[in-house]
Amino acid sequence: MKQDVQFQSRSLSASEYTLALHEPGDHVAVLLVNRQRGQALQRIASVETIVAPEFQNWLRDQNRSGSDVFIGMNPLKDGATSRTKDDIREIRHVYLDLDEDAKAALANVRNSLDVPRPNFVLDTSPAKHQVVWEIEGVDLKQAEALLHSLANHFGGDPAATDATRVLRVPGFVNRKYAGDGEFIVQARQESGRIYSLREFTVNDDSPDSARLAGDSSRSPLPRGHKSQSEADWAYAKRALARGDDPEEVMCRIADYRAHDKHDPEDYAKRTVLKARAGIQVIGTDPDECARIRQERIARDSDRVSHDDQNQTPRHFAGRRRS
Repeated sequence: MKQDVQFQSRSLSASEYTLALHEPGDHVAVLLVNRQRGQALQRIASVETIVAPEFQNWLRDQNRSGSDVFIGMNPLKDGATSRTKDDIREIRHVYLDLDEDAKAALANVRNSLDVPRPNFVLDTSPAKHQVVWEIEGVDLKQAEALLHSLANHFGGDPAATDATRVLRVPGFVNRKYAGDGEFIVQARQESGRIYSLREFTVNDDSPDSARLAGDSSRSPLPRGHKSQSEADWAYAKRALARGDDPEEVMCRIADYRAHDKHDPEDYAKRTVLKARAGIQVIGTDPDECARIRQERIARDSDRVSHDDQNQTPRHFAGRRRS
C-alpha cells in the first residue's frame, strides 16, 4: 500500500467527519439511540442538512438528553425512507468495530501487510475503537464479504459486517457507558486516499489466517481477487526458497501487477515480506525496480514465458505496464 506520507493526520469535528465521509448532496441516515428510554429515532437527510448548525444543535440536545449519535457509512438512494440494503445507492466505506482487546487489535491493523492505512480511526470509549476505510468500485456483495473477512482477521465485532451499518459520530458523548463517566467520541483522519478491493488481501484462506480454507460457513472474497493475491504470494515463496534475490522477486511482482496496483512496488514488498514469514527484508529501491523492469521488458519474450527454472513463473508472463 502507499502510505500517503504527505497526509497530515488531523482530528475531526462532527461536521468535518460527516463531510469527509460523504458529499454534501448525499442522503445518509442519522440514528439516535436512547437506551434509558428504549427508543431509537432515525432521520434520513442530505449531508448539507446534517452539517448545518440547526441540525447539529438538535443532535447535541438529543445527546445531552441521553441519546447516542450514529451515522450511516454508505449513502442512500434519493427518496429512501429506510436504511435497508436495497436502499443503498453506493458502497463507499468498509469498517471494523473493535471491542475486544481493542488496543492490540488496532495495533494489528496499523501494522498489517494485508490492509492499507485506515482513513479514519475513532476512539469510541477509553478501550474501544472503530476503523474506517474509504473504498470504491465494489458492490454490496463484495463489500460484505470484505467486512466479514476484516472482522474475522482482526477480531472485530461480527455484528458490524453489514453494509447498512451506522457508526458513532465524533464530538458526542458515548451514553452507553454513562456509569463510567462521560467519554466524548473522537475521530482522526489518517489518510486521504480512496482504496480499491485489490488493496485488501485479508481473506478466509490467507496465508496469515488461522481459518481453514474451504470452510463454507465463511464468506470468501471474489474468486479472482483471492486467487491472484495467493498466486503472487505462492510465487514469492517458491522464488525465495530456491534462493532468488528478494529485491529481484519484488521487482518481478511489481512489474506484473503494475496495471492494477496503485503502488505496485509497495504491494510487491508486502507480498515478499509475507512470504518470508516475518523475516525482515531490505526495502525496495523504486529506481532500481524501474531499471530492472525495463531490462526485463527488453529481454526476449520467449524467456519471459519460461517456468520457474528461468526465474519467471508462467502466471507472470506477458503483462507489462502500459
